[in-house]
Amino acid sequence: MTNKSTENYSALSQMKDDDTIISIQDVSKKFCRSLKQAYVYGLKDIAAEVFGTSRGSHALRKGEFWALQNVSIDVRRGESLGLIGVNGSGKTTLLRTISGLIKPDTGSIRIRGRIAALIALGAGFNPLLSGRENVYVNMSILGLSRQEIDKSFQSVLDFAEVWDAIDAPVRTYSSGMRARLGFACAIYTKPDILLIDEVLAVGDARFRTKCYRKLNQLREEGTSFVLVSHSSNAILNICNTTVYLSKGNVVMCGETDLVMSKYEEDLLKIGSESGKGAMANLSENSNNSEELHILSILFKDDKGNTLKTLVSGKPAYLCIRCKAYKMVENAIVGIIIRDINNQHDSILSINSERDKQTLEIPPGEQEIKLKMPYCGLKPGIYTIKLSISKRPFYIYDLVESFRFEVRRSRNMNQCHFYQPRSWEIEEVKVER
Repeated sequence: MTNKSTENYSALSQMKDDDTIISIQDVSKKFCRSLKQAYVYGLKDIAAEVFGTSRGSHALRKGEFWALQNVSIDVRRGESLGLIGVNGSGKTTLLRTISGLIKPDTGSIRIRGRIAALIALGAGFNPLLSGRENVYVNMSILGLSRQEIDKSFQSVLDFAEVWDAIDAPVRTYSSGMRARLGFACAIYTKPDILLIDEVLAVGDARFRTKCYRKLNQLREEGTSFVLVSHSSNAILNICNTTVYLSKGNVVMCGETDLVMSKYEEDLLKIGSESGKGAMANLSENSNNSEELHILSILFKDDKGNTLKTLVSGKPAYLCIRCKAYKMVENAIVGIIIRDINNQHDSILSINSERDKQTLEIPPGEQEIKLKMPYCGLKPGIYTIKLSISKRPFYIYDLVESFRFEVRRSRNMNQCHFYQPRSWEIEEVKVER
C-alpha cells in the first residue's frame, strides 16, 4: 500500500483535537461499466501501487464514470447524518467507502473510534456454523475480545429473539432471523460510529420499534450515525444533519428539514410554462423498462390548467405523461397515497385493474388521466407511489414519491373527510 493510501485510512491522531469523528476530504470514486475492462484496470492499479508509479486516479479512463466526486463531509461525535438521493446518486458507495469496504481513488477518509456497519445484515454469517458460533466470529471481526463477547452474548440473544435456534446452523434460519441476529451483533459492539444502509425494515412492526428505541439509546450515549434511506420519515426522525447527493456530487448539506425540502422540491418541481410536466427529469431518475417511461406527473383542473395544490371537495385530474416505444396492452396503473407524517399506512389505494379499466397505450407520448370528481382528502401534505405494470409481476416504470398538497375549503373547517353530497326535501305522505 502506498504512503497516500496509508494516509487515507490512518488513525485520527493526525486529525484536529475536536469532536470530529469522521473526516471525509475531497473523496472521489470511479467505476467501470465493463466488467472485463474493470479487471484490466484493477490489475494495472495493483501494479502501479506495487512499483510506486502514478495510477492516474484523477482522470477517467475509457468506460469509467464518477460514482463520487470531490465529496467533503465532517461528522461530529453524537451526530446523526443522513444520506439521501435517487438511486445511483452515490449514497451506498460513500457508505462503503467510509466503512473501508472499498478504497477511494482520490481524497482521504479519517476515522476516530470503532465502526459497525449495518449493511446486508447477516450476509457474512457462515451457514454451516451455529448462530452462537457466528455471533462470536462476527463480533470478534468487529473488534471485540472473547471476554467482551461473553458479557454481551445474552443481550444479543435477547434482542435478536432467536433463543431456541441459537445452536442450530444458520442455514436453517429465515432471512428475518439472520437479519435480526446481524443487527444485534452490530449494535452490541458498542460502536462509536454506526453505518446503516436501508436495514431499518428488519422484522415485524414490533421489532422495528425496538430497533428504533435501541438506536435512540445509542445516540444518547454518543454514538454517531450515518444513515442511507429512501424513507423521508426515517431520515427526519433520526438525522439532525443530512447530505443530498446527485450523480456523485453533494448538492446540499445542512439541517435535515431544509435538505429534505430541497430534495423533494427537486423531485416534485412544478414544470415551467413549456409544459414539460410537474416532475423535473423524472425519466432520468426512474427505474424504467425499454418499453415505457413515465415522463411527468401533475394535477390539472377541468379546463386543463395545472394545479399546484388540490382543494378538498373540488374536482381534479391526476395526469400521468408517459412515452411508449411500442404498443403496451393491458397496462395497470397502481396508485398508493400516504400522509407525509405517516408513511406506513396507506390513505388511499387505487388500481385501474380493480376498477375494471383496461388501458391500451399506443406508441408515442401519451397522457393517462385519472378523473377525481371530488378530492376527499383532508388538508395536508401527501405522497403518491405510482406504477405502470402488467401481470403477473412486470413493472414498466415506477415513481417512488410524488408529493402534493391539499388545501382547506369552507366545507372542511370541522372534519377530516369530504363527503360528496346534495340536499333535497320530500313531502311525507300521511296515510289517513
